[in-house]
Amino acid sequence: MNNFNAVIFDLDGVLVSTDDYHYKAWKQIADRLEIPFDETVNHQLRGVSRMESLHIILSHAEGRTFSEETRVELAEEKNRLYRQTLNQLSPTDILPGVIETLDGLEARGIAIAVGSSSKNAPFILDKIGLSERFAVIVDGNHITKSKPDPEVFLLAATKLECATANCLVVEDAIAGVVAGLRADMQVAAVGDASKSALATYRLGSIEELLKFV
Repeated sequence: MNNFNAVIFDLDGVLVSTDDYHYKAWKQIADRLEIPFDETVNHQLRGVSRMESLHIILSHAEGRTFSEETRVELAEEKNRLYRQTLNQLSPTDILPGVIETLDGLEARGIAIAVGSSSKNAPFILDKIGLSERFAVIVDGNHITKSKPDPEVFLLAATKLECATANCLVVEDAIAGVVAGLRADMQVAAVGDASKSALATYRLGSIEELLKFV
């Protein structure tokens, strides 16, 4: 058994999945601008900030340049489209095994937090009814650098008053796995990230997390 005092969860793809909502919002913008956008490009956006995602999309607009003002407008448009779809979220959208895992961690006296690059994290957590479950929520409104920079996890550890060596990160994106490791934390990977040898633990389901804490 490891000496973990806290577990820091990524949000999207770990606690709830809004990948399809992101994809549809970005695709509306890309189609309007006649920029190629498919699931392959969308996969590159996992775990990175909105502006960095936009940069990746616009890099496929061959021979075209976009001013900073236009980029900001496009990012804001995407967020409006995305938030409109998020209104559909409810507690039924919580991913399988999450509630059982949170209950198990709380029973062990382990502090739980969210560390997400998304500025919409508080809104999403409210919609799915999980806000009150976490001692600390650090999101894109609190940080200046997105994953794979470790800032979000380091800030969460500080707010939890927990040493990084005693924090375990749960991530589904490679960028998040790298961020957790750079924060000097162990990382449990789920979903796509569980295929990576970088992760400390590779989980077949989120409930398996309870084996390691």
